[in-house]
Amino acid sequence: MVTQVTGFSRNGVSDWLVQRITAVVVAIYSVVLVGYLLFQAEVTYQEWSALFSQTWMQVFTLITLLATCAHAWIGMWTAGTDYLQVHTAGKSADTLRFIYQVVCILVLVVYLIWGVKILWGN
Repeated sequence: MVTQVTGFSRNGVSDWLVQRITAVVVAIYSVVLVGYLLFQAEVTYQEWSALFSQTWMQVFTLITLLATCAHAWIGMWTAGTDYLQVHTAGKSADTLRFIYQVVCILVLVVYLIWGVKILWGN
């Protein structure tokens, strides 16, 4: 049994709901991008840049980036705690799980900061 609770919302039902909502956000974003690519005769750098310079697309991309980070955190936390709990025992399991969670958080924070810099940077 996992004794350390550090999930996204500290509630399994809420995590499940957040996982489903974030998946829908990412799916809608993907459909919008694929639709844009299908209906453009040729996508040049200028057209792509113009699309992402529009405020609605920047906000939509930021929401999708946040949704992706939340979705990834819940998935990685769940898989990590389930897998590490089953395949390790004792104090080493807690240490390994802690290191795993810290690495996951650091990677997600880096991706989030990097994404915001790309999206809203000069």
